[in-house]
Amino acid sequence: MNFSKKNHEHKNKNVIDVSKKVILSVAVIAALGLTSCKNETKKETETTTTEMSKDMAMTDLSFGVRGNCGMCKNTIEKAANGVEGVASANWDVDKKKIDVSFDDTKTDVMAIHKAIAASGYDTEKVAGDEDAYKNLPGCCQYDHEMMMNQSGEEESDDHSNHDH
Repeated sequence: MNFSKKNHEHKNKNVIDVSKKVILSVAVIAALGLTSCKNETKKETETTTTEMSKDMAMTDLSFGVRGNCGMCKNTIEKAANGVEGVASANWDVDKKKIDVSFDDTKTDVMAIHKAIAASGYDTEKVAGDEDAYKNLPGCCQYDHEMMMNQSGEEESDDHSNHDH
């Protein structure tokens, strides 16, 4: 009888030890979970601050670029977007004008003009690279005298200012 009483006390002690370990483990896991949630919240706040700083440094600019078609649009925009610091570039086929948004701490206007010119297209400030121009598809080989940076208003055949 004495032996079974000792065996029973030994089992109770093991149950208590296991219970303490389980409770301790749950407490540690909960503490880790709360700590990682705090870090995630902190990271989101830092990211938002960084994004706001980027927006404040952005410069928007429009200038003329000669070209003809949708393929020109792709090439011109790709050239502009390839400049470090350019956030967006959108070339208007009809107006022959590009709208660029860029970080002026990373690049400048002339770098964007030069990148577009290197792809074969004339800008208001830089003539297109002649070899690159010759390698453009036929539909993209634009008239070097064409108007650029137009208002977008349709030109009518208004002949009221002269006699026929």
